[in-house]
Amino acid sequence: MADYSESLIKKLIKKIKEYPRFSKGEIEKFCWMAAHEYKHGVLPSEYDIREIDEELYLELLKEFKSNIY
Repeated sequence: MADYSESLIKKLIKKIKEYPRFSKGEIEKFCWMAAHEYKHGVLPSEYDIREIDEELYLELLKEFKSNIY
């Protein structure tokens, strides 16, 4: 399992909350978008099927679900 710095996770959480039309009801989608952007350098297109860093995605989800953001 990868070890992500606390500062990276906080930076990505902040970025997620600043995405247009951010919604806590769609947190899985927004965490996926952030993991995609982190790995590929761009937000995903509508039908983007490139792989993401699944461990980072799960870490972001865990942070959102365990903390009140």
